[in-house]
Amino acid sequence: MASSSSSSIIVCALVGVGIFLGHIHGCVGADYGKALTKALLYYEAQRSGKLPHNQRVQWRGDSGLQDGKDVGVDLTGGYYDSGDNVKFGLPMAFTLTMLSWSVVEYKTQLWAKHEISNALNAIKWGTDYLVKAHPSPDVLYCEVGDGNSDHACWQRPEDMTTPRTAYRIDDQHPGSDLAAEAAAALAAASLAFKHFNPSYSSMLLRHAKQLFDFGRNHQGLYQNSVPVAGQFYSSSGFQDELLWASAWLYRATNDETYLNYLGGSGTTGGTRTMFSWDDKYAGVQILAAKLVLDGKVPSSGLWADFKSQGEQFLCSCLQKGNSNVQRTPAGLLWFQPWNNLQYVTSAAFLATVYSDYLSSKHASIQCPSARVHPSDLISFAKSQVDYILGSNPSGMSYMVGFGSKYPTQPHHRGASIVSIKRDHTPVTCHGGFDLWFNRNGPNPNVLHGAVVGGPDPNDVYWDSRSNFKTAEPATVTPAPLIGVLARLA
Repeated sequence: MASSSSSSIIVCALVGVGIFLGHIHGCVGADYGKALTKALLYYEAQRSGKLPHNQRVQWRGDSGLQDGKDVGVDLTGGYYDSGDNVKFGLPMAFTLTMLSWSVVEYKTQLWAKHEISNALNAIKWGTDYLVKAHPSPDVLYCEVGDGNSDHACWQRPEDMTTPRTAYRIDDQHPGSDLAAEAAAALAAASLAFKHFNPSYSSMLLRHAKQLFDFGRNHQGLYQNSVPVAGQFYSSSGFQDELLWASAWLYRATNDETYLNYLGGSGTTGGTRTMFSWDDKYAGVQILAAKLVLDGKVPSSGLWADFKSQGEQFLCSCLQKGNSNVQRTPAGLLWFQPWNNLQYVTSAAFLATVYSDYLSSKHASIQCPSARVHPSDLISFAKSQVDYILGSNPSGMSYMVGFGSKYPTQPHHRGASIVSIKRDHTPVTCHGGFDLWFNRNGPNPNVLHGAVVGGPDPNDVYWDSRSNFKTAEPATVTPAPLIGVLARLA
């Protein structure tokens, strides 16, 4: 556990991972503890439903209180996805899995930073919703609201006039990817809550097992059952989610059934190019590699492939592989133009957690061009986090509210419109564009802890709420960062 004095460290020395940064502005001490606090605070701004008495983000109010009424199920709660007012099941479940993984690995550090209760509250706000969305074994509600009608309006969640249609998957309309991701989230959350709330943990695990069986026994892509979801979060496959869920269920239960599913699937995914809400293979590979390192499975055959491929992904992130991830001139990993930082934070998390797995066994990775030690993995993760927090050519923190310079116009409906507590006048669907979206000025509410999509491949960022590709924050982005920041703090 790091001492509090190590929370504030100099973020300019990134040469340890061989990253050339050129001319960097704004090299200051990065307080990882403060960033951790803000990242967890962000999830309170994304809450849907009846807000609790201990709500800290005071510019938000109750919203979505009729969600699920159209189908006779209470679907209040959960999280709005990003800058919109839709509850999308697949990215929400992945967000919860990564928040939970952060707690599973770094609960001691979170406790030391007095953030464990905030981290567990962030998870529980989502898992309570997931449990409600799973009213029977083979039914899971996967979306509330419609992306098209929602995106045609610019309203705070408290004023929504758009349809709040509830969509579901069931045994006749399967969605193995979504069911299995929800199973992974609840299994990981059951581990996070195991010592803090054992009865809640057991309940989550029961739902996780049912959802895994549902996804395994009724196979199909969820967007084939719910086409409206596929327009925004189309899944590229479901085998990765089934493996991901089985890995988490084995870790939560030690039941050989799940280990046998993972080891008997016949597929390891190959070396991946990213780890995300859509592609879980790299995460599966790192979890399987831990099983190898811990001696719970053989270090040969399929298990060796899992381990090798997970390590190769990390090698490519560290520029030591056969097919390295592209980088900006200042050293930020560059995966794709739309919300690039979500892939950066998830890669940084895998590097962080695998560094600790290797350290515990005094092991290292043999990459194609060099041997990589646990310290190299941590240095890499730190370099990416430092860039996000302001050690970059713009001297801008891409975490809103952190540092002296950060995005003031994130693409976010609630943050960009005056709080309903300050002005009760309803904001109409189209009126919101005229009054607030097109207004050239900082958002009236600071969305503390949100991480925007980030700069372009040349390290340039355009701070405008009309820039939805890179100025829109999403719940998936800070979730892996929670673990990394806790580890670094």
